[in-house]
Amino acid sequence: MNKGELVDVVAENASVTKKQADAVLSAALEAIMKAVSDGDKVTLVGFGSFESRERKAREGRNPKTGDKMEIPATKVPAFSAGKLFKDRVAPPKNPQ
Repeated sequence: MNKGELVDVVAENASVTKKQADAVLSAALEAIMKAVSDGDKVTLVGFGSFESRERKAREGRNPKTGDKMEIPATKVPAFSAGKLFKDRVAPPKNPQ
């Protein structure tokens, strides 16, 4: 599913126009990206959490030459799925 398809589903489920759904979805995504880039954690209960994580500097290899190279430390965005989301994707098995 791409953004356009998601907008269609949101518009239908919320009984709003596609233009309104696109505006709300774009605003929500922009707010999440801004908060995470500012160092905040965004938690949507049942869905998951967005945050930035530090990735340490490490040694890697140039894939073309095989030479060792230093990969610098950086911040990366991260998403952790919430319990409800995880259970929808992979429902817990009932022990028998």
